[in-house]
Amino acid sequence: MFLLPSAPRPTSVGSTETSNTQSQMGSEVGSEGSTTNRTGPYLEGNLKLLATLESPTDVMCCRYSADGSVLAVGLIDGCIKIYSPDTFQLLYSLQDDDTISQRLPVTQIRFRIPQREDKQDSSNILIATYASGDIKVWYYTSGECLHTQNEDRQTLCMALNPTGNHFVTAGSDTKINLYDEHTRKVIRTLEPSDSRDTMDGHHYRVFALKYHHHNDHVFLSGGWDDTVLYWDERTVHAVRRIHGPHICGDALDIDPETDHILTGSWRRSKVLEIWDFATGTKVKEVPEEPMHTSSLYCCQWLGRDSILCGGSDSNMCRIIDRGTLNTTGQLVDLPQGVYCLDNDHSGNNSQIAVGSNKYIYLVKGEKKGSTR
Repeated sequence: MFLLPSAPRPTSVGSTETSNTQSQMGSEVGSEGSTTNRTGPYLEGNLKLLATLESPTDVMCCRYSADGSVLAVGLIDGCIKIYSPDTFQLLYSLQDDDTISQRLPVTQIRFRIPQREDKQDSSNILIATYASGDIKVWYYTSGECLHTQNEDRQTLCMALNPTGNHFVTAGSDTKINLYDEHTRKVIRTLEPSDSRDTMDGHHYRVFALKYHHHNDHVFLSGGWDDTVLYWDERTVHAVRRIHGPHICGDALDIDPETDHILTGSWRRSKVLEIWDFATGTKVKEVPEEPMHTSSLYCCQWLGRDSILCGGSDSNMCRIIDRGTLNTTGQLVDLPQGVYCLDNDHSGNNSQIAVGSNKYIYLVKGEKKGSTR
């Protein structure tokens, strides 16, 4: 097992004190409840494992609701599982004839933002995209699919604007579709122009979309063409760009306070970078951990003080202090790469969901001296 220099003794993820499953952790439990780690995941630093949730198939995406009351997990076979983050119990499973027959991955999940004009309770609605090209609107407490829209492509990502009246989708082609959330019809298709001299649209697959927190019309996109593009949804072509990030998952975020962009790249170097939204200039590169380098699939801001990221190679999830850029906690040597993660947005001590293989690891960062 690898240890960071001056790191505290790592905690086995199979610890009987923190995990509700044992067999998949590569640990051996003695008669007194002590655990000896043989192989497999372990914790380092100020990080506590709350639970390990096992799914029937591989986890592809995950998302907490806005109030953190439920956690939705999208699987490779098209099923969505809804869990309680407090009790760790499975609450609902979302499938219909389409997902059962197609058995294609859920690629992204977003919870609907209730609108003032809603005539009925809409707080229990989520929108999901699928590799089949389907976009499905689910009333998850009843398991009812309210609407299905199919795009003639693999739909890989989506984002809702701050007020929730529009959303955008992107995927295996170069087009970004803008939808009216109420009617669920396409308002406009945003795409590159025919100019060979202007980079005003994507050239390859798009894996990440993110609206600006304070602007209903402006959003970012990123994908395989090493470019983050700025879009105004009222204009067909991209209005600005940042060259560099190679985005292969949900690895694009904007801090609502500092207006800094965070990008994660699936490559050997410069995997985690911070950019100024207003100018598009790079603010800094976040150093990698020497013993646990990883190509990143996902990243996001974690409260005011931290950064959260996950990827392959070392198959790890890492929490980084924004001020010092030092690692404060890691979940390392997971069964596969970390394809998704999310936090419940309750602040610096948020609950964090980390998806790898068939498992969702629920962890929480803790400051030294904390008794919680």
